[in-house]
Amino acid sequence: MDPTAVPRETFEAMVSDALDALPEWTAPIVREIAVLVEDLPRDGEAPPNGLLLGLFRGVPRTAYGGHPPGMLPDTITLYRIPILLVCDHPDDVPARVFKVLGHEVGHAMGLGEARLRELGWH
Repeated sequence: MDPTAVPRETFEAMVSDALDALPEWTAPIVREIAVLVEDLPRDGEAPPNGLLLGLFRGVPRTAYGGHPPGMLPDTITLYRIPILLVCDHPDDVPARVFKVLGHEVGHAMGLGEARLRELGWH
């Protein structure tokens, strides 16, 4: 799909809707994570074998002992253009945004790939 088919403001609204649609049990974790939208990953972030749709930066809650003072908050970044490139139609974008967001929230929670598949976030 042409990346200009969904403007950034529309995409950001989809991300907001996806955040609201996450299961309630994710809320305590999601409240502590900054969710960002970027058009493209920075140099060196994307894997050599494919597109990077989203990225969690931080400490998974399974290894969490609290943030030391001065530590930056955990973040989830969704990459607008790669997400749009894997969608066939603008109507497909909200579901893909939800799936990518859920996947990254799962990483923040320390969920394994099997559990992410069960949730439909893989």
